[in-house]
Amino acid sequence: MITFAGTKPLTKLIPTISHYYTSATFLHHLHHSISTKSLLQTQQSHARVCHLGLTQHSVTLTKLISAYAVCKNPRAAKLVFDSVRVKNVFLWNTLINGYAKNGLCSESLKLFREMWRNEGGIDGFTISIIAKVCGDFREGLVGELVFGLSVRAGFGLDVVVGNAFMFMYCECGRFWDAYKVFDEMPERSVSSWNVMIGGFSGLGGDWVWGFVRRMVGEGFGFDGFTLSSLIPLCGRGNGVCEYGRELHCYIVKNDGEFFLESDFYLGCCLIDMYGKSGRVNVGRNVFEGMKVRNVFAWTAMISGYVQNGEFDEAMFLFGEMQSRGGIEPNKVSLISVLPACSSVGGLLGGRQVHGFAVRKELNYEVSLCNALIDMYSKCGSLNYARRVFDFHCISKDAISWSSMISGYGLHGKGRDALLLYHKMLQSGIKPDFITVVGVLSACGRSEMVEEGLNIYNSIDDYGLKPTLEICACIVDMLGRSGQLDKALDFIKKMPLEPGPSIWGSLVNASILHGNSDMLDLAYKFLIQVEPANPSNYVSLSNLYALSRDWDAVAEVRAKMKERGLKKLPGCSWISINNEMHSFYVADKAHPCSEVIYEMLQELIPVMKGVGSSTIFEDLASSYLGQA
Repeated sequence: MITFAGTKPLTKLIPTISHYYTSATFLHHLHHSISTKSLLQTQQSHARVCHLGLTQHSVTLTKLISAYAVCKNPRAAKLVFDSVRVKNVFLWNTLINGYAKNGLCSESLKLFREMWRNEGGIDGFTISIIAKVCGDFREGLVGELVFGLSVRAGFGLDVVVGNAFMFMYCECGRFWDAYKVFDEMPERSVSSWNVMIGGFSGLGGDWVWGFVRRMVGEGFGFDGFTLSSLIPLCGRGNGVCEYGRELHCYIVKNDGEFFLESDFYLGCCLIDMYGKSGRVNVGRNVFEGMKVRNVFAWTAMISGYVQNGEFDEAMFLFGEMQSRGGIEPNKVSLISVLPACSSVGGLLGGRQVHGFAVRKELNYEVSLCNALIDMYSKCGSLNYARRVFDFHCISKDAISWSSMISGYGLHGKGRDALLLYHKMLQSGIKPDFITVVGVLSACGRSEMVEEGLNIYNSIDDYGLKPTLEICACIVDMLGRSGQLDKALDFIKKMPLEPGPSIWGSLVNASILHGNSDMLDLAYKFLIQVEPANPSNYVSLSNLYALSRDWDAVAEVRAKMKERGLKKLPGCSWISINNEMHSFYVADKAHPCSEVIYEMLQELIPVMKGVGSSTIFEDLASSYLGQA
């Protein structure tokens, strides 16, 4: 037997070394099971643990409990926990955290009480887990009791524990209590500020930016989480868009290449912010500056173009994502691009997206089905929309019903919309204001006045109050049926102050029925409530011109000039051979504009020869005259 001076025989060291390497191997396998969420691999590792007699090895069993919890099998995790004779605090914490991750709030709290009663060996991590559980499940009263317990146990001043309780109070809507914890902390980390910024973001920009100024004043810098919490607040149109540019400059100044290359979420936040604030071109610069782009970056850029009405760019980028970027669209990508298909891509582009969704087995996702129903309805294919609604949309939500009802309303099929509305009520789904607007719009286009009024009078039964959109539908419905006086009486008795949509509906109805007195009255009120809209002035000027009141025309035009208002020309799209062409009034930018105007010149005598309406003749002449 080989021995060395002052050492034990080498043979006595071999079991210890073998045991070490066995434990390390199992920890590696269990870590892989957690990362892949493989229940089968976890069970195989568990069987191997039992075979080698490691059933009381606390480190290995802690990892095994965590693996079962990640694999959504908390019952097996509890069996492993119960098999341990001597439990340490790490085993307790792992099982409590596993219950929490599986949504078992009561089991987590029950285990915490048992741990406190039998062991009493809680640590700061235990308190943090329970505080997060109370926050996730809005258990504010229980969280307050746990907070008192943590103070008594000496954890009240710990930074990690304090952050957990601030999160808990914010999630429960008790912002003043969260601020008290924050204010009493003798030491704060960047995470402490992040919790307060994230929690107070729903209260308005003043609160959040007040914390940001105080954070900078106390010498704390921003991390990725701080920036990703602040940037979405800058694209809401609340007057803080300039803050977003400052944050972008901060990123560029503080190693922006690292942020935009490695933190995809931060890059997506910047793209989304610029898209929502109407600066989609700046968002494109951020997108192009990302050397590595994932599907979320492409989707954010596509969504930005759609939000800003640049549908042709959105469609082009959607194709580039697959051809040049080699990125396969996900469900969100398809939902983002479908509005562009319904606007300029036509039915062909929408059907291609639908076909891709079927091949990838995404066509049963309710959110994608809702977008497909809306797309098919706007492209004029109600049959396809109804097929998606009946056969693909298995789990229908309120948006599914509203989309189909609105589709029927868009095409003037009031009876079908009304039948579907009553079927929705019978299925137990309560309507929201979008559903009501859709069915009332359908009733208005089909002149189903009595049915529409009955629906309007019943919305209180579902906890809904009249909105401007709902009231505008009633005015439109009464106006289309020729009941202009009743429409005006309804406006006078409205529970809300009439807005542009209300008076606009009365304007359209007055034009439809040729009531000049009501039209003049509606226009005057429309200009009062919407004085910065040039379309109102142009329409009123055209009204006076029809009655040859040239003094009134001059007065309206003078007001427009005085206020610096100018109406943007209308734009039309047409798809020829899968290529999109756009035209403005008197547009000469198209390369074939000369040929187009020559053809238009030839069409005018043809239209006159067949007795076409003078409206079309005047329209064609105006195009040629301006050109």
